[in-house]
Amino acid sequence: FLASFSSLNLVEAAPMFTLEHDIETPHGVLHVTMRGIPKGNRPIILTYHDIGLNHKSCFNTLFNYEDMQEITQHFAVVHVDAPGQQEAAPPFPSGYRYPTMDELAEMLPSVMTQLKVNSVIGIGVGAGAYILTRFALNNPSLVEGLVLIDIDPCAEGWIDWAASKLSGWTSNLVDIIMAHHFSTDELTENQELIQTYRLHIAQDINQDNLALFCGSYQYRRDLDIERPIVGLNEDTVNTCPALLVVGDTSPAVDAVVECNSRLNPTKTTLLKMADCGGLPQVVQPGKLAEAFKYFVQGMGYMQLQKVLRRVVGLFSPEPVAGGFGMRPAAHERRLWDAVNTNSFSFVLFAVCATHSSQ
Repeated sequence: FLASFSSLNLVEAAPMFTLEHDIETPHGVLHVTMRGIPKGNRPIILTYHDIGLNHKSCFNTLFNYEDMQEITQHFAVVHVDAPGQQEAAPPFPSGYRYPTMDELAEMLPSVMTQLKVNSVIGIGVGAGAYILTRFALNNPSLVEGLVLIDIDPCAEGWIDWAASKLSGWTSNLVDIIMAHHFSTDELTENQELIQTYRLHIAQDINQDNLALFCGSYQYRRDLDIERPIVGLNEDTVNTCPALLVVGDTSPAVDAVVECNSRLNPTKTTLLKMADCGGLPQVVQPGKLAEAFKYFVQGMGYMQLQKVLRRVVGLFSPEPVAGGFGMRPAAHERRLWDAVNTNSFSFVLFAVCATHSSQ
């Protein structure tokens, strides 16, 4: 089992300066792991995992990726584990009431206060994406950007839907969570990945604690986010830039498209990854790291020079006025034009063009 985790790059990379904290909040204790040191007034990157996972099994593959390590030279990272989901978490006492999804979001300002952090760029998956979006709606001044992977903004519980897909199976909690993460094809075809995560969910996370977190997610309320209408609905509008990410065969595709329809189109980008199902941060960490790099550059952090060097690789030599120089091939010209506007749509086009040509 450990060997399979290593092969998927889920084992911790050589750590930078790392501290673990148990932070008291109005709704209980949160276990967080801080990697790196906050850089002046820059935001930190704050992650929140999905059900059935913890911060390591959800995000290590992504943060161990070379391009992502380049980014984390510029930002400290805080990984939040939902209550009771961290490695070796003790069981909750009898009668313990698990926080609601809204209360989980209300715990995050205490984390920022304790760590002396002014703002965050959030990366959330599934339940974690929901929590970070609720946090941003409640505290818009604390959130500079959101990367939302496999987000479902709707209130209806997923358990009934997942169980209906599993007719003929023994629908225990592990089966249902696997159907939440992975498509039917993935469950039958990608055996190494599926076996690794099935064992992790069944063996590495306290099952009673996991059931409580799943119950909280199942009974979430609708996020109540809307596209902006001037003067009417400021409280229900996400005001920060957002990157929505989903694999093109993920069980979450419809939910993510629905979320996209509720967000400000001038501040939101939807990245649907080809050849990817559930957990794109595990299955396609290179694509996601590259898209995230462009996302933070679009927010004004890091330099654009490295982007331009990468884009040059997409171009073909072609005569230009005054001599022979580097210019995009005809089918790439709209990308070249977009460079001059420094728009985020350009960089996502670059990601797709680069990977579709490989």
